[in-house]
Amino acid sequence: MQAGKIYSFDTAGLEVKLNDLVIVETNRGIELGKVVAGVREVTPEENAEPFKPVIRLATPDDISHAQQQRERAKKALAKSKELIASLNLPMKAIYAQYNVDGSHLIVFFYSEKRVDFRELVRKISHELHTHVELRQVGARDEAKLIGGVGKCGCQLCCTSFLSEFAPVSIKMAKEQDIALNPMKTSGLCGRLLCCLGYEYEQYHQMKGELPEIGQEIVTKMGKAKIVGRNIVKETLVAELETGVTLEVPVSEAVLATPRRQPGK
Repeated sequence: MQAGKIYSFDTAGLEVKLNDLVIVETNRGIELGKVVAGVREVTPEENAEPFKPVIRLATPDDISHAQQQRERAKKALAKSKELIASLNLPMKAIYAQYNVDGSHLIVFFYSEKRVDFRELVRKISHELHTHVELRQVGARDEAKLIGGVGKCGCQLCCTSFLSEFAPVSIKMAKEQDIALNPMKTSGLCGRLLCCLGYEYEQYHQMKGELPEIGQEIVTKMGKAKIVGRNIVKETLVAELETGVTLEVPVSEAVLATPRRQPGK
């Protein structure tokens, strides 16, 4: 099951536990959901708008119907692509999803600009005899919906566990001394890798605790100038006056000129 957005519901007295499949009512009608967080009490502030109740625990029939709707959605996606081509619209249908009872179909599409898809909605509704909603998504959402394998060889983070996208900046790559090569810093979506943000804070903090490049340290082989730092290994690469370089553990490095304390 893809990592979707997490919503809160009122258990309505039902005993539910992690990984249970439940039937809930959403703005798109009746849907099948999976419990991914334990039951907890909420404060009045959190419950400003009452949560919708869980209707029931999913039955084998519910699960079977959900599977049938997934198969129907594949055919709906194919039909949507066919109609998009016939109308010559500048958009790409990437994913389709029915709710459990098949009364509501969402077709997700990608386009670099706004598209007038009113005629398309009418045609899809007429062909499939159901209520249709078209939803435009960005490049990162496209990768999440389609799925794939990342540079690390694992399933995409956005598909496997990320429920929401966090901002990622080129500053995060610079802080981790990653070469600013789009082939290395971009994901399948063409945007910066989400994982650039995972260790950014640790790198930022650790760099602040290490001597700066260009400072001099005293080693067992004499004075040397710092020319590199390995944040993960917590070592410094230093160059002796002879031009020889050596790797020195930070714990053994002594600054030739102590850092000036702030305000002094």
